[in-house]
Parts: sequence; C-alpha cells; structure tokens
Amino acid sequence: MDEGRSDLATLVDLREVDETQVAVVGGKAAHLGVLSRIDGVRVPAGFCVTTTAFRRVMAQTPSVDKLLDQLSRLGPDDREAIGTVSAEIRRSIEETSIPGDLVAAITGALAGFGEEAAYAVRSSATAEDSPTASFAGQQDTYLNVVGPEEILRHVSRCWASLFTERAVVYRLRNGVDHRAVQMAVVVQQMVFPDAAGILFTADPVSGDRRVATVDASFGLGEALVSGLVNPDVFTVRDGEVVTRAVVAKQRAVVAVSGGGTREMAIDPQRQEQPALTEAQVVRLVRLGRRIEAHIGRPQDIEWCLVDDDFLIVQSRPITTLFPVPPAGDQENHVYLSVGHQQMMTDAMRPLGLSMWQLTAMAPMLEAGGRLFVDAIRLLASPGRAGFLEMVGKSDPLMRDALQTLLDRPDFVPTTPVDDGGPARLPTGGASVETDPAIVTELVERNEASLAALRRDIATVTGTALFDFLLEAFEEHKRILAEPLNMQAIMAGMEATWWLNDRLYEWLGEKNAADTLTLSAPGNITSEMGLALLDVADQIRPHPEVVAFLRGVEDDGFLDELPKLPGGAAARDAIEAYLDRYGMRCVGEIDITRPRWSERPSTLVPVILDNVRLFEPGAARRRFEQGQQQAREKAQEVLTRLRALPDGEQKADETERMIDRVRTFVGYREYPKYGIVSRYFVYKQALLDEAERLVRAGVLTEREDVFYLTFQEFHEVVRSHQLDDDLIRQRRDAFRSYQALTPPRVMTSDGEVLTGAYRRDDVPAGALIGVPVSAGTVEGRARVILDMAQADLEAGDILVTAHTDPSWTPLFVGIAGLVTEVGGLMTHGAVIAREYGLPAVVSVLDATRLIRDGQRIRVHGSDGYVEILP
Repeated sequence: MDEGRSDLATLVDLREVDETQVAVVGGKAAHLGVLSRIDGVRVPAGFCVTTTAFRRVMAQTPSVDKLLDQLSRLGPDDREAIGTVSAEIRRSIEETSIPGDLVAAITGALAGFGEEAAYAVRSSATAEDSPTASFAGQQDTYLNVVGPEEILRHVSRCWASLFTERAVVYRLRNGVDHRAVQMAVVVQQMVFPDAAGILFTADPVSGDRRVATVDASFGLGEALVSGLVNPDVFTVRDGEVVTRAVVAKQRAVVAVSGGGTREMAIDPQRQEQPALTEAQVVRLVRLGRRIEAHIGRPQDIEWCLVDDDFLIVQSRPITTLFPVPPAGDQENHVYLSVGHQQMMTDAMRPLGLSMWQLTAMAPMLEAGGRLFVDAIRLLASPGRAGFLEMVGKSDPLMRDALQTLLDRPDFVPTTPVDDGGPARLPTGGASVETDPAIVTELVERNEASLAALRRDIATVTGTALFDFLLEAFEEHKRILAEPLNMQAIMAGMEATWWLNDRLYEWLGEKNAADTLTLSAPGNITSEMGLALLDVADQIRPHPEVVAFLRGVEDDGFLDELPKLPGGAAARDAIEAYLDRYGMRCVGEIDITRPRWSERPSTLVPVILDNVRLFEPGAARRRFEQGQQQAREKAQEVLTRLRALPDGEQKADETERMIDRVRTFVGYREYPKYGIVSRYFVYKQALLDEAERLVRAGVLTEREDVFYLTFQEFHEVVRSHQLDDDLIRQRRDAFRSYQALTPPRVMTSDGEVLTGAYRRDDVPAGALIGVPVSAGTVEGRARVILDMAQADLEAGDILVTAHTDPSWTPLFVGIAGLVTEVGGLMTHGAVIAREYGLPAVVSVLDATRLIRDGQRIRVHGSDGYVEILP
C-alpha cells in the first residue's frame, strides 16, 4: 500500500506512539505517548497527524523549496529578511489544500472522539522536546478548537508555525537544518481545568535535583505561560513543601463556549487563595517524580487540575540543567570543575575527555562534556584547611562555594571518608635547593622522554598502537609526578606567596612579586609570545609578503610564500616557530582541537598585528626592560627593608626568596608545554590510524574518531566495525554541551554553587575579581571570545572568558587583561605578570557585563574593574 495514502501512516492514536517514533510523530507526541503508558499518569486522549502528512503538503507547495534555500543562507541576526521569507513560507503552507484522503482520516478520527467536542491542536516538531534542545515555545498551540473545519484549519496553522520567525532564529542559533525538521500535529481532547501550571522536577535555577518547584494559577495554563499573571510558587524538598509564595491572581484565561479562549477577572475574594493546597502540591510532585524516574532525567511538566485530579499535557527535559557526574552510590559528593583550573571551560569531545582522564594525576568524572574531580574526601579529611587554602589561591570563588557547603550541617562527613586511598594534596615533599641546574635537568629529562616517544611510536600501528599508548600514558604521569618536578613547581609558587605576604606585612607593598618576577628566565610560554615578535621582524621588511598574508584564507599559504620577494625567509621563520610551538592551540588540553601546526593560518592575524604595532627588536627590548624593572624593584625593597628593625635579617631572607622565585617561577609553565607536546605526538599517531580506517571504509572521515573514547577507538580498530548512529548521537550531544555553562562547584544533588566575593573595599558598581598582576590601566575593552577574531590596537584591554597559553601571543600587544576564570597561578596570570600587564581574573560574567568598545579601568593590585562613562 502507498504509504502516503495510508490512514495508518498519516494518523496514529497517542497511546500507540513512543520515543522511537519521533521522526513520525515529533517530540511532543512521542513524549505524550510515553506519558500515557506510565502507571498513574493521566493524559488527555487524542491522535497525531504524522510527519507523512506534512511532507505531502510540503510536496504540493513547490515554492517553499526556493524559499528554504533563501532561509538557509541567512544568519540568525538577519531578522528583517528572516521575517519576510518565513512569513511567505507560512502563507504558502496555510493556503495549500489538505489532500482529501487526509481530510477524511482526520474527520473520521474526530467522529470517534466527538465531532463537536473541544480540542487542543498542538504542534509536534521532530526536533522538539529532545534531550539536547527543548525548542519550547517555538511552534504554536491552539486551545478550545471546535468543529472539523476549524480543526483542519488549525492543523495547517501548526504546520506553518514550523516557520515562525522565532522558530527559524532558534534553529539557526542551534545549528539545526530547516529541512531536517518535520512537523506533526497533536489533536487532543480539551481539558477545562480549575488550575494549571508548570512543575520542574529539579530546581531550574540552582539545579538541585532534590528540590521540585511548582508554579500554579487559576484556569488555563496560558495565563502563566503568556505572563498575564504571576503564579503561586511552591518549593518541595524530600516530599515536603519548604517554601510557598501565594500571590494575588487577578485574571485567568478560560475557554469560551463555541471555541477559543478569553481573559476573565477573578473574584476578589478568591484572588489571594492558593491555586493548589499543599497536599495537592506534594501529590503533584510525587507524580512528577514518577515521570522523571520513568524517563530518566529531570522534567519540565505542564499539568492541569480537574476535579482534584491531575492531568499531564506535556513533559519535556530541562535542557538547561548541567548534568551531574555519575556517582554509583547514594552518598554526598562535591564536584570541582577541572576546566576552571585548566583555564579551558569549553565542552570537549569524547576522545579529548578520555585522553585527559587517562593521563591525569587524579580520577576524573565526565559530565556535560567537561571533567570534574570529587573533593568530598579532601573536604572530610584532617587536611581540609590546607586544601581550602590551596583552592582559594587558585580560585577564590570556588573556595567560597566550598565554604558554603561546609557551613551546612551534615552535607560533608565529619569523619574522613575511607575508600582505600589517602586523602591528601599532591606536593613535592621536602623543599628543593635554589639551583638553576635543577630546572635545566628537568627540562632535559622531559625532552629526552619526548624524543623517545617520537622515535618509538613511529612504527607502531593497529591495536598495538593502543597498547603502546597506554604505556606512554604511564610515562607521561611518571614525569609529572616525579618529586623533583613537583618540588620545582611548588618552589616558585611558594616563593611568590612568601614575597607577597611578607612584603605587604613589612612594607605595605601589594603584590610585590608581580614586578620581581618580570622577565624571569625559562618561561616557555612568555618566550613563545616574544618569539612571534621575532617572526614579525622577519616579515616586516617585505611589503609583498605582508600584503599576501593579509589575504590568507586557508592553511596552504606557507607553500606559496617562497614565490614572493622575501617570502622564503618569512616561511622559514614561521616554520621554525611552528617547530617549537606548533603543538599549541586554543583549548589545548582537548586533543581534538586543531593545533597551530595543523592550522597555521590561525597565527597570521597575530603576526600581522605584531608587524603593525611594533618596531624591530621589540622582543629583546621588552625582555630586557622587564629584567631591569625586576632588578630595580629588588634593590628598592631591599633598601627599604634594611631601614626597618631587624632589617638586615629581613632583607637577607627576602633576597634569598627573590633569587628563589626567579630561579623557579618560569618553570611553572614548562610541565604544561611538555604535556601538550606529548599530546601532539599521540594525536598524530591516532589520526594516522583513523586515516587507515577511512581507507578501509570503516569511517566516513577521520575526525569521526573524536566522538569516540580512547577505549571505543581501540575497539573499532580491533573489530573494524562502527555504529554510525553513535557518532551522530555524540555530535548532537556535543553541540548541546557547548551551550551549557559549567559550574565551578556542583553537588551530587545537582546543585550549582557559584561562590561570591565578600568584600566591601571596592567602589559601587565595580566588577570584583582576583588581583593577579599589579598596576592600574585605563583603556578600550575588547571583548573577544575567539582568539582568531581578535582585532586589537595598542592600549586595548583584553576581556575574555578564559585564556590558556595559546593566547600569549596576544598579550604582547595589549595594555591589560580581564578574564572570567583564573587564579593567582593560572597561565593567564603568570604571563600577565611576566609582561607587566595589570590583570584581574575570575570576574563573574565579565564578557556579558562589559561591552566591547567600552572604556574600563583595571585595578590589577586591588582586584576590581570599573566601567567608565
């Protein structure tokens, strides 16, 4: 039988559908079908006009195809054009006649329920109410529709609502192809409730999964959804109402006899009565928990109360909640964001996540495309104070969030958690002597290990490669955990803290170490930024090379450079830079990110900025200037200390500590460089293996392996089999994770704790953060979220979410730095001090609160930012 002519293909009873039929009935109908089969859950009866009918109508409207082509070429901000084209599509669909057999099928179904009964006609798009995007409110619903003719007209209106301006913009912003979404239509018996509203089975603000919230108003839920009334709000925790806010509800939306709805004034004596009793609220939440348990994730549920009985008219996932890392038990856990420590809070693909887990020094859990460590044991251990102090130096907001938890009774165990391992912080043990030869030895050991890795991996392929890499990961961790390595890292950090604390105590000097560490030797990251100035020196004398680079659009430009006067020298300079630093990139802890060596065009805008903004020899002059400032600062503080009581002793101690900080603080950046260098070797070998799978027809493209874990990749190489649906699902999930903001701290209940600055020593309206590099600077804010889009002028202040070492080349051309993430010893802070840039980090929502182009003043010594008029 022709599927397009089959009633079975075009209409289906809601009780007969489930989540496997989203492509046929859309997200809303699929969810309603699932709900209708949950014991104790009542769903209004009805049927679904499937996507088959939608496709038939679209096929009868050929003009829509060209209009969709126009729509696909528009950006989400082209609102005027979107409005014009989408209106034309809607008009074309609504004016298209519904095929006669489909009319007969719909009217026949209505006869079974009662032709003159009232119905809700509701859109049900195939991308709607998915686990990754709710598409809430993007298509239309029509209430109290009466009579077959009106039902048919509103079915057409639902089809057309796939192309409302808001739906089109939503799809464009979420990367959803307009042609990939189909529209089904739900026709349900109308419910005339005493009260209606929304139930969230998790707190939509805090994320706490143990807390449910109920919004309730009189009449139809449309009054609440449209914003006509403020609802009563109830909060329920562990089966008890813990807060309630009953408001005056002056109006309601009610059904009108004969069809449609209208607003109605509520009797004044009833306005301040609660829409639900507390017993009803608890019963509703219990029903919501049943739905949540069946579906397997927190839900946003639309409900109606009719004669003291609840009917469910919709349930969708709460897509804005950050997922909770899996615990495997019912105990309390406290998860700290790894990304906030690594200055890379973006979502990572599965291969990147699993590789970091396999090479990390501590167990890490994945959720929402990010990694977390469970701190419950450290918080319950005798060393808790030291742990909190360390966290506070790295990220004060994280420390404050942890203190909030500790202040609550019973969340963190009062006795240490014993799971068979020691609850202690990683340290280097005994202190190391101040000897530059130690740093030299550590660098040489790392370089030797890296050379051996490159040599030995070259001939290993197939499943043997994965066994080899597992051994290489152990060597990777051994190098990082080596006591001498940890001692050298801690020596530089502890000397910095000592100098700042003592010189503030003795001299009132804030952040004195910032100047004392300028141009410290051996900082691989600051050297990387200065080295790109040297590359600019090789290019600046050759105007044809400069002009060519301004037009670079792809990564093949290096092959073209030698054809230009001076081009060979320019190419050699860039390639030498890539040989040394080409393994770096934005988000470099994620092995799936393209490295500079893989995408050298990324560096071209920065090189051109260096050509334009600097004179020849700038790198050497900047480094020497920093050395001179550090020497002068050291002489100044030592002279002032000697004038104090016990001054000679204080000066001697300080001089030793200055020598110590300059010996070791530069090495703080080297271990990350070593990690990323090894990562690039791993990546090249894995991509070679992926290329072999492409040639064998197992993979469509080699980057598909980025959506597999390391272990899954290994299995694909062994079996030569891959589930294409898995790759598609992982791509969709990754896209949804990109839209989520990871929390600094989250509990096993799902509660997100942001932390706060508890200071009263800043001007009103100032944005508070962490002072990490001394000085005050005023300038134009450049809010930049993508390094490749940087367009900086001399004197600009960079405002961004986070910086890792790959952002360092931009630092040479700016006057100050503001970030949303970071602490005293994170990479951006270290390099800001190295270059003498006033910097404030960990400024909540800086990229939202500061507008691009605004003038701001950065107080790098006091830790706040002023937005200037």
